Amino acid sequence: MGVSQRLRNRFRRFLQRPGTTVDLAPLRRLLPEIEAREETLGALDDAALTEAAAVADGYAEICAVGREAARRALDQRPYDVQLLGAMALLSGKVAEMATGEGKTLTATIAAYGHVRLGNGPVHVITVNDYLAGRDARWMEPVYRLLGLTVGSVTESSTPQERREAYACDVTYVSVSEAGFDYLRDQLVTDVADRVQRPLGTAIVDEADSILIDEARVPMVLAGAVVSEQDPVHTAAALVKGLRAGAHYTVADDGRSAAFTNAGLAAVEAALGGIDLYAEENVGQLSAVNVALHAQALLHRDVDYIVRDGAVELIDEMRGRVAQRRRWPDGLQAAVEAKEGLEATAEGEVLGTITVQSYVALYPTVCGMTATAVLVGDQLREFYSLEVAEVPSNATCVREDEPDRIYATRAEKEEALVDEVRRCHERGRPVLIGTLDVKESEQLAAALQAAGVPCAVLNAKNDAEEAEIIAEAGAYGAVTVSTQMAGRGVDIRLGGSDQADRDKVAELGGLYVIGSGRHDSRRVDDQLRGRAGRQGDPGGSVFFVSLEDELVTRHAADAVPPSPRMNADGLVTDDQVEFAVEHAQRVAEGVNHEIHRNTWRYNMVIEQQRKALAERRERLLTSEVAALMLMDRFPERTEEMDEDILSRAARSIALYHLDRLWAEHLSHLSEVREGVHLRALGRLDPLDEFHRSAVPAFNALMPAIEERTVATFDETEFGDEWEPDSSQLVRPSATWTYLVHDNPFGSELDRLIASVGRRLGAGGRG
Repeated sequence: MGVSQRLRNRFRRFLQRPGTTVDLAPLRRLLPEIEAREETLGALDDAALTEAAAVADGYAEICAVGREAARRALDQRPYDVQLLGAMALLSGKVAEMATGEGKTLTATIAAYGHVRLGNGPVHVITVNDYLAGRDARWMEPVYRLLGLTVGSVTESSTPQERREAYACDVTYVSVSEAGFDYLRDQLVTDVADRVQRPLGTAIVDEADSILIDEARVPMVLAGAVVSEQDPVHTAAALVKGLRAGAHYTVADDGRSAAFTNAGLAAVEAALGGIDLYAEENVGQLSAVNVALHAQALLHRDVDYIVRDGAVELIDEMRGRVAQRRRWPDGLQAAVEAKEGLEATAEGEVLGTITVQSYVALYPTVCGMTATAVLVGDQLREFYSLEVAEVPSNATCVREDEPDRIYATRAEKEEALVDEVRRCHERGRPVLIGTLDVKESEQLAAALQAAGVPCAVLNAKNDAEEAEIIAEAGAYGAVTVSTQMAGRGVDIRLGGSDQADRDKVAELGGLYVIGSGRHDSRRVDDQLRGRAGRQGDPGGSVFFVSLEDELVTRHAADAVPPSPRMNADGLVTDDQVEFAVEHAQRVAEGVNHEIHRNTWRYNMVIEQQRKALAERRERLLTSEVAALMLMDRFPERTEEMDEDILSRAARSIALYHLDRLWAEHLSHLSEVREGVHLRALGRLDPLDEFHRSAVPAFNALMPAIEERTVATFDETEFGDEWEPDSSQLVRPSATWTYLVHDNPFGSELDRLIASVGRRLGAGGRG
C-alpha cells in the first residue's frame, strides 16, 4: 500500500471519529512519579508489598503498587499505556485500548484502585461466563499480593457460591448473570437470601458491546404459570403454505412483512371464514402476524441455529449463540413451530430490567474496549461517560487496504476465494470474517472445492473456539469465522507455540479478510484488530458487492446506475466507495434510533421499577406493614404474637406487591403492543404509552395496601402460621432469560409500516 493510500485511510478514520476524547495529559504527568517508586517497592518482600498495598492512596501510588504486584505474580511489567488505561478507569472513563494492549491486567489494577478509593465492591462485567472464570483465575495471584479477594460467578454457580463470590473485594461476572442475580434478589422474602451486596463499581469489559449493542436487551425473571395451548403453532402451519409476493410482501429493508388481500383471505378461509380484524379475533390476528414474521423475516443459520432440538439465537454483533436469549411476544414459539419443535415455556414475567438500566444502578461505572470512540456520543448520551483514547504501546504497522467492491456476489466470492488460495500457497495465514453462519459454511465449501483446506468457526461449534483460534496464525492456516473471532481473541503469529513466528512475519503476518461490511464499523474494526497485535506485521481488506444486503437496504439510491468497473467485476468508482460508507452510517443511525426509541419507553418503566423497589425494601427491612395493620386492626393485632404479626404482615404485603408488579408488567407489554394503533390517529405513541402506564402504576400502591388488608382480614393466624396457608403461593419454579427486543428494529415502526401498507393496499381496517 502506497503512502498516498495510507494518508487517505488516516484522513478517513479522522473524519469518522464522532466525538472528542478526554485529555490524558494530567494522567501522563503521573507516569514519572509512578516509575520513581519502582525501585523502593521492588526492594520489599511480598508481605511488605501487601502491607503497602493496603495503605496506597492516590493514582500514582495505586499504579506503582499494582505494577509491582503484576511483575511478581505474572512476570509481566505493565506498560505505561496500561497504567494510563487504569487511571482512565479510576477516573470513571471508558478507555479505548487497541487489541493486544493488555486490557485484562489494566482492569485488575483499576479494580484494586477502586477498592482502595472506597468505591467497592468492584464487579468486572464481562460478555460471557468463559471470560469471567478465565480472568478471575488468571489475575488471582495479583489480587492476592495486593491483599484483595477475588471470585467469579457463572451460570452453573449455586446460590451459596454466588454469595461467596459477591462477598469478595472483586467479582468477575457476565452482565447477564449479574442482572439475573439482581432480579432474584428483588424477590427475596428474607434479607439473608440475597446473594449480592449493595452495588459499588462496574468495570465493563468490551464496553461498547455491553453498553451500546446490548443496552436495550431486557433480562427477565419468569415464573411457572398454567397456560392454554399456544395458538402460534396452528398459525405457523397456515403461514407455511403461503407464497411471497402472492400472499405476503416483505419490505425493502427486510424488517417487516404484511399480508396481501389474497393472503389475508386465504388465512381467514383456513380459520373458518372469520374476520381476523374483528375484536373477538385479536388473539388469532396476533398469532398469524407473528407466524408470518417468523416465516418471512427470520432465517435459519443467519438469525438462529437449531441444535439439540432447540432454537438458539445468534448474536448479530458477535456471531456467537446468544446464551439464554429468546424472542418476545410469541415470536420464539413461532420460530419453534416453523422448525417443527415443541414450544418452550415463556412463563409469567416476575421481574425485568434492561442491561442499560442495570448498569446504571452502579454508583461508579467505567469500561474498556478497542472500539469506543465511534460510539462516544452514545456513551455520553445514555451513560454520561466520556472516552479516553489510550495510545498503543507499539506502533500498529498493519496494512489496511481499501475495500474491494464487486458488482455481484458471485464475482466477489470468486475473487475472495482466489485471494485466499494465493495467500495459502505462500503459507501466509488468513482469517476470513463472514456475516453469518450460512455464509461461513458456503465459503468454506468453496475454499475446499478450490483445494484450500480450512477450519470453520461459527455458532454451531463455538465449544471449539479456543482451539481453532489458537492456531489461526499458524503457517498456512486458513480460518473461516463469523464475527465471534472479532472480540477477546488473541491470535499469535506462528500458532499457539509461535514455532513459525519469524516465517509468518516475513510473509506479512496474519491477513484478515472480511467477506462483507457489517452494519457497524466497530464490528469491522474489531475484525481488523485481530491482525497487527502489539506491533506485529499484518494486513486486512474487505470484499464487498453491490448485491450485499447492507448496500441494497441502505444505499441503493446512492449507487450510480453504471459504475466504472474492470472486466472481472471489480468496481473502480469513487461514488460506489462513498455509497458503501454511506450505507454503514445509515445502518448505524437506524440502530441508534432503535436504542433511543426503546430507551424512551423503558425510562418510565425503570422509574416505576425503582419506586416499587424502594417500597419493597421498606417492607422487607422494617415493620411498616405490621404498623399499617396495627393501625387498621388495633384490637386483633394486640392479641397476636409480635413475631407472627411481623412475619405475616411482611409476607402478605410482599406477596401482593410482587403479584401486582407482575400484572403491571403484563399490562405494560399489552399497552406497548397496541399503542401503534393510536399513532395512526396522529397521536404521539410515547405520550399515549405514558398516558396508560402512569395511572396504572399510581393505582398500584393503594391496591397493594387494599389487598394486604383484605388478606389479613380473611386469614386465621395460629401458632404455626405459614404463607402457604393463606394461598400466598409463589411460583414453584423460576427461570431467567434475555429477550431479543425488537429484532426487526423499532416494534412501533414495524407495526405502523405493516398496518399502513395493508391500508394502502385497500385491506380492511
